[in-house]
Amino acid sequence: MFEKVFKLTKNGSSVKTEVMAGITTFMTMAYIIALNPNLLTNFDTGSALWNGVFMATCIASAVGMFCMAFIANKPFCLAPGMGLNNFFAVVVGNIVAVTGMSYVASFQAALIVILIEGFVFILLSVFNVREKIVESIPLGIRLGISPAIGLMLMNIGFGSNAAVYNADGSKSFTVMGAFFAALSPSTLKDQMEAAGASYGAMVLTVVTMFVGLFLIVALAKRGVKGAVLFGMLGASVIYWAGSFVFLKVNPFASLASASFLPPFRDMAETTLFKFNFKGLLDIGWFTVITLVITFCIIDMFDTIGTLVGTASRAGMVDEKGNMPKMREALLSDAIATVTGACTGTSTVTTFVESAAGVEAGGRTGLTALVCGVLFLACIFLAPIAAIIPAAATSAALIYVGVLMLQGLKNVNFEDMDQMVPVCLMLIAMPISGSIGHGIGLGLIAYTVIKVFSGKAKEVSWLTYAISALFLIKFFVVV
Repeated sequence: MFEKVFKLTKNGSSVKTEVMAGITTFMTMAYIIALNPNLLTNFDTGSALWNGVFMATCIASAVGMFCMAFIANKPFCLAPGMGLNNFFAVVVGNIVAVTGMSYVASFQAALIVILIEGFVFILLSVFNVREKIVESIPLGIRLGISPAIGLMLMNIGFGSNAAVYNADGSKSFTVMGAFFAALSPSTLKDQMEAAGASYGAMVLTVVTMFVGLFLIVALAKRGVKGAVLFGMLGASVIYWAGSFVFLKVNPFASLASASFLPPFRDMAETTLFKFNFKGLLDIGWFTVITLVITFCIIDMFDTIGTLVGTASRAGMVDEKGNMPKMREALLSDAIATVTGACTGTSTVTTFVESAAGVEAGGRTGLTALVCGVLFLACIFLAPIAAIIPAAATSAALIYVGVLMLQGLKNVNFEDMDQMVPVCLMLIAMPISGSIGHGIGLGLIAYTVIKVFSGKAKEVSWLTYAISALFLIKFFVVV
């Protein structure tokens, strides 16, 4: 059955490989299941809204991955996008401040913006507009997207994904920004203890991360299938053992009081089709239109960048850098966003962590299907997913990031038209945390260089339009 539906042999894969790839991707992005409701509710853990967003995160992600599996037959996995969820939370907070409505009512008003965005994307995908936008991106910039995403993954791995927090979560210490940036171990220890954070936890995090990374590399060099997954599991064991022995902490303590019953009732009362149209009108149509356009721009180029970059790494593009069934993949992303709005979460987009599954051998929609099933299972098993240490997933992100940097060999660094935009993307994506903004900066640079070097005719009208749109987004205050 799987062979007929997903054409495994044609794509050079097998059921075993795809299942392993799906599990690998799930483990690298499972953090979003708890982090998304935390961000969207200001860490109001246990509230009805938190439970509703938690359910929406699992359901909308699963629906998006099922669409990606059966409509596009691609190994890309989806979930509420980081950055977009932060922006959504800021929007909700602003609605509260402007209208005086409760946070829940403001949240329900903001969901309509996401719903409109999703329907806009469905129309753009059906009529091939989004695909034309992908094709308008110059080949040199497309070649640079994958390595730029690789640096972004490494930055996430060394940074926010493996941070050690103090007791109330108000201060964080990252591996690269704190541990390797400290003047001395004693200096960092004093700083962390003064802030109420555990220096021992930081040391364990660093050790876990590098043990996992080197284990993945060693297994991969030996040709072991599922090297990323096995490396993550090995790193997890190191972390759990270290927690018991050195930190005197039980890493499984949360399972004792965890509830495995999905909070369907809370979702029905707070987020499921709970659109506050009256509240939306209170913030004004101009503001609504501005928000829709902003979400569309960020989501569109985040998704395009992830699809192009990951597909390039997997060899799933033609000689012109185009990915077959791009329209179907973009349509799946749009359907997931509509589903997210209807269930109660911010924009659902293709996750850059999909690269981990692709590196594990995932080449078909079966990878996405497996990951989607695991997300759906987390409605019942979220506490188990939560015990996977962030340091273990960081090892996978860093490894995949290193591999994606290999794409730089395809960039012509003798050609300034390619070199400058690509170099800007390499620095912009990891620092800004936005794939879309990195692409936008690259397109602006490409267009300006072409114009001022007397080659304006080599730039397509759509590239001019997109560059102008990003200039407006970056500089125009509304």
